[in-house]
Amino acid sequence: MTAKTAPKTVDAAAAIETFAADAQKSLTENMEKATKSFEDVAAFGQETLDAMIKSQSIAAKAAEEINAEVIAFSKKTLEETVAHAKELAASQTVTDFIEKQSGFAKTSFDAMVKQSTKMNELVLAAMKDAMAPVAARVTAAVDMMKANAA
Repeated sequence: MTAKTAPKTVDAAAAIETFAADAQKSLTENMEKATKSFEDVAAFGQETLDAMIKSQSIAAKAAEEINAEVIAFSKKTLEETVAHAKELAASQTVTDFIEKQSGFAKTSFDAMVKQSTKMNELVLAAMKDAMAPVAARVTAAVDMMKANAA
């Protein structure tokens, strides 16, 4: 009876060793995958933070440029208005006054339309430039989700 029991014991021991080795291998692989996933998430988070900082920097620089443009236009407009007031004061007739005022109103309106167009272009360009790093991170997130789903 002992001779028949010994091979079964050896087979059972070998099966347990194989099971333990497979379990250890599976655990090690899963831990490596989990560690890699955490590293990927940390790297993605850092890249996203970097993109947000870059976006903020671009937006701040654009705001400075837009502010400088507003100040320059305001200064120019004020100077033109003062010069026009002097010119109106020198008018000899009511007709001359009205003609000068009409001409100034038209010139001022045209300048305001031109400046509004320029400001719209500056703001749109600034928004596009500032959002580019964030848009790239959104694309990266979508790509990462696609890769993980596959």
